[in-house]
Amino acid sequence: MKPPYIITDNILKLIASISEKIGAINATHLNKVPTQLRKENRIRTIQSSLEIEGNSLSEEQVTAILNNKRVLAPQKDILEVLNAISLYNNLADFKPNNLSSFLKAHRMLMTGLVASPGVLRTKAVGIVKGSQITHVAPPGTLVKSLVNDLFGYLKSSEELTLIKSCVFHYEIEFIHPFVDGNGRMGRFWQTVILKEQYPIFEFLPVEHIVKKRQEDYYKALSIADKSGQSTVFIEFMLSVIKESLDELSLVRPVKFKANDRIENFRKITGKAIFTRKNYMEQYPEVSAATASRDLKEAVDNGILYKEGEKNTTYYQFFK
Repeated sequence: MKPPYIITDNILKLIASISEKIGAINATHLNKVPTQLRKENRIRTIQSSLEIEGNSLSEEQVTAILNNKRVLAPQKDILEVLNAISLYNNLADFKPNNLSSFLKAHRMLMTGLVASPGVLRTKAVGIVKGSQITHVAPPGTLVKSLVNDLFGYLKSSEELTLIKSCVFHYEIEFIHPFVDGNGRMGRFWQTVILKEQYPIFEFLPVEHIVKKRQEDYYKALSIADKSGQSTVFIEFMLSVIKESLDELSLVRPVKFKANDRIENFRKITGKAIFTRKNYMEQYPEVSAATASRDLKEAVDNGILYKEGEKNTTYYQFFK
């Protein structure tokens, strides 16, 4: 079953704007930012997503934990950060259309925090804020079939990925398939869905914008609940994505170092065999001499395997 929503003019305008911004970012190589900026954005993502759910740790404390430094904070908050770091470090391993992969992600995120991580709930749950019940989730007996239907939509729908990711995010919040961790999983899995088509989302801190607009986030969820369709939430999340891209567009393109170029090329090439020419096609601004130095350094460091000589030379990544 297709989840209920309507494609509005505003959604179409946002999609057009986002597509244009992604194209501009790709053209200026901002989608291949250096390792340090990727690390900083990953920290912002983790801290923001957890703060939305009540975690007390700051970006500085998350950074300290990431660097294996001691932090004085509640053990639960520290464990949430450690689990989230592990989850996001394995982002590339998750398959967006695979339910088992989704459950594995929840298990990684919530181990030590809930009794049965990675297991769909079978009991009734509701969301309470203050003295009010703000959302009553579907009965536990329906959860498995609803989640299966949602993954069926992801696999079979020809809808745009940007829209499907927003729909999935909302539906996870509505279904509330787990006892805890649903908000974190909705936001994380939207990133998993998006990065499959747009690698830039692997390090784009969308959750940081959600945190800044947290009141609007919950308002959009509430309106979608009351209207029985996710249209308003789709519009909200697309505006968040647009704002995240706007922030990235303010970053000046940087001159990449050899290790940044090599690591980015690894993600593009995987285990495929390639030549220096293939490498230079990815980095047209790099001279032949620089490309040769990059590749030689990677070979010397045990990153690349080299075979052949001169024009017959080819390379392959070990891992």
